[in-house]
Amino acid sequence: MNYGELLDSSGQVGSNRVRDASLPRRRFLRTTGIVVGGGVGLFSLAGSVGGSLGGAAVTSMAGTAGPGDACAVPSPARALDRLLRGNARWVAGELRHPHQSVERREAQAAGQCPLATVVTCIDSRVSPEVLFDAGIGDLFVVRTAAHVLDDIATGSVEYGPHELGTPLILVLGHGRCGAVTAAVEAIRDRSKLPGHLQTIVEAVRPAYESACRPEPTRDCVDRTIHAHTRRTVGELRRDPLLASSVEKGRLRIVGGYYALDTGRVSLLRGQ
Repeated sequence: MNYGELLDSSGQVGSNRVRDASLPRRRFLRTTGIVVGGGVGLFSLAGSVGGSLGGAAVTSMAGTAGPGDACAVPSPARALDRLLRGNARWVAGELRHPHQSVERREAQAAGQCPLATVVTCIDSRVSPEVLFDAGIGDLFVVRTAAHVLDDIATGSVEYGPHELGTPLILVLGHGRCGAVTAAVEAIRDRSKLPGHLQTIVEAVRPAYESACRPEPTRDCVDRTIHAHTRRTVGELRRDPLLASSVEKGRLRIVGGYYALDTGRVSLLRGQ
């Protein structure tokens, strides 16, 4: 994949799409937020978009809709581009902290139109609004240990695309993931973690088996992180409630990797 793949059929970097939101049920749901706690090749777009940031004005990351209004959202390509531009600012130390004012808070109180859902880990060093230089109303965020999906987490991911037409889902793994490390060690030692932690081990096990068998390597944890991210992306693309939007081009689901040292988000190859 190259940056040209972000262009739509007209050659433009996405276009606005309006979703009808006039139904009473939509009016209610738009004012409701849902947040849940809890080959390895890479390429990065953050550097390629960062050079044009200069002194440019901050581009609005998401629309605003009040009850009864249409929800205007960007194309999947434009949504991804905006996230990566925000990450480029984070990497360069040029944060603008958009949409973090009292005025933004008051404007978003009536309704929301986030541009993306980010599915990531509970790790305290991985905060999507920070690493994408975003603000109030810009992102749905679903966080669980090792971004493991159960029924509640999956329903939370489905919410944005199905109810508001959110055009992008980014599954974000990250380096030195403690949950994945603990799972890999438990699998290697044939031990069982206490409480519900074993559930995380079992969720990560298929990725470990594909990435580290028959002989575990020195970078087994990182390989498992990448494999698990790919598996999560595949699971969401097959989700009955999301698959139709993906097929019609209204929704894009991609996987990425966050490097703790550099702050850079790289997209997984082959997507």
